[in-house]
Amino acid sequence: MNDEILTLKEVAEYLKLAEKTAYRLAAKGKLPGFKVGGSWRFKKEDIEQWIEENKKSHKPS
Repeated sequence: MNDEILTLKEVAEYLKLAEKTAYRLAAKGKLPGFKVGGSWRFKKEDIEQWIEENKKSHKPS
């Protein structure tokens, strides 16, 4: 089990997004994360699961 926790900046780098975009997705509940003392944090495992789910739902038919 991987319990690695990532910051907003690390998630943005991992997903190749601008930090503002990652923040907006998290704030809208589209990116799985949680706040600790006002700062966003993300479980790497949740981000990887989110990627897999989004790959499946956005495949062309």
